[in-house]
Amino acid sequence: MPYFIYKIGPLNILEKQGVADNFKEAKAAANELRKQLDPNTGVRIKMIFAENELAAEDILSQPRELDATLSGDDY
Repeated sequence: MPYFIYKIGPLNILEKQGVADNFKEAKAAANELRKQLDPNTGVRIKMIFAENELAAEDILSQPRELDATLSGDDY
């Protein structure tokens, strides 16, 4: 399965930036894209391991659930 690299913009709009066959390539590409970003824009770069592009976009579009065991650990 390939690694997909996405730019996630305002309103969680996904824009595919590339595909890599292995983790090392994907991580290097994602880090290079992150270096080019302006941190004040709110744009993020995410790397996802998925069967295909549709599955990758589906995973990235789903809201993440908070882990209840971590609640209150920052106090």
